[in-house]
Amino acid sequence: MTPEFKAFGDAALLVEFGDVVDPIINAQVIALDQKLTDEPLPGVVELAPSFRSLLVQFDPLVTDGGAIRQGIEAVVDHLHVGSSKGRHWIIPVCYEGDLAPDLGLVAEATGLAPDEIVAAHAGAVHQVYMLGFLPGCPYLGGVPASLDLPRRKDPRLTVPKGSIGLAVGLSVIYPTESPGGWNLIGRTPVEMFDPTADDPALLAPGDKITFDPVSRAEYDAGVAAVEGGAQLARRVG
Repeated sequence: MTPEFKAFGDAALLVEFGDVVDPIINAQVIALDQKLTDEPLPGVVELAPSFRSLLVQFDPLVTDGGAIRQGIEAVVDHLHVGSSKGRHWIIPVCYEGDLAPDLGLVAEATGLAPDEIVAAHAGAVHQVYMLGFLPGCPYLGGVPASLDLPRRKDPRLTVPKGSIGLAVGLSVIYPTESPGGWNLIGRTPVEMFDPTADDPALLAPGDKITFDPVSRAEYDAGVAAVEGGAQLARRVG
């Protein structure tokens, strides 16, 4: 495990483990993020993990990029890759009707029946690679190869909050209403981002998700429950 180090301005260092989206590379990023969270280097103020790199922001009045690099090099070969402290969540999703507007198109593109798509997507264990694009928006690996599709050619100006999208071998959950070009196959009533909470984002890199198919009636009841303050995502680890 020999990452590359790149200066990112005068107050951050980018630690790159590869140049592709890959679960092994992402596991290395998450392992380093956890190590530096548990045992912070002097002067580090924030860590931002992505698919293949970790951005380490530091206070230049306390330390510098050279010292940060030395500190990381001292621990990087001894990381416990694959021993993520991430949680496992069960998240309800309705894959029906207007909540899954692209399910038919995905069926045409993959040659799978809609119920086969739902079974494949819900049957996988998805890992949170990173949060990005929108606050609390998870990019999820673990999508079956049969559901690997490009983004839509005609992005939507408005994607409803909670929509589950497929594209480029990943899943995403839109935490707020937003434009977007992913193929929408379902929607969850779960609140993914709450700016008033101590920890606003529900998910974190290294977490795992299993999607639980629910009916439209159960989804509607879930929306009402969340509006009343309920948390529908269940932790199993």
